[in-house]
Amino acid sequence: AEGGKILATVLKEIEKLVRPGITTLELDRASEALILSYKAKPGFKNYGGFPYSLCVSVNENIVHGFPSDYVLKDGDIVGLDLGVLYKGYNSDMAVTVAVGEASFEAKRLINVAKKSLRLGIKKAKVGNTIGDIGNTIQRFVEDQGFGVVRDLCGHGIGKKLHEDPRVPNFGKRGSGEKILEGMTICIEPMVTA
Repeated sequence: AEGGKILATVLKEIEKLVRPGITTLELDRASEALILSYKAKPGFKNYGGFPYSLCVSVNENIVHGFPSDYVLKDGDIVGLDLGVLYKGYNSDMAVTVAVGEASFEAKRLINVAKKSLRLGIKKAKVGNTIGDIGNTIQRFVEDQGFGVVRDLCGHGIGKKLHEDPRVPNFGKRGSGEKILEGMTICIEPMVTA
């Protein structure tokens, strides 16, 4: 919980930096400096050889984008995915934001993803199943005319960044692992136009 609070604070600060004219590499450097200022470690840096602290995914890039010299432009949408390692525990969080003035459809996609996350979180209750979360996200997203990514999913998290169970953004009610008290999971809706 402590690491999650640090992560949420850092990600809010990074979100404020998103504007036309900034490079995605500058966002990465700012993320790392902020994380270190809290006596925490970047959770993604050197994970599986990833050399950065922040995953930055612009426009059609769904997730796991590498920071670069790319300069954000008015109308881009950018996914910021960040992890923190604090006192031996990982936290993982992402947000997608519009750069400057985005199109109506881009704003709608972002809002649908945010709402699907809130709906998925409501299903993360003891006694429900992982399938209940995925089914809720899928039904809402598809009812809005968008799709969900099926090749990537959320996951358990704790001492390792990626743990069981897998938490897909689709599924059948009542299917999959039962949600137990004390489970820590990442619900990660990935929505496509």
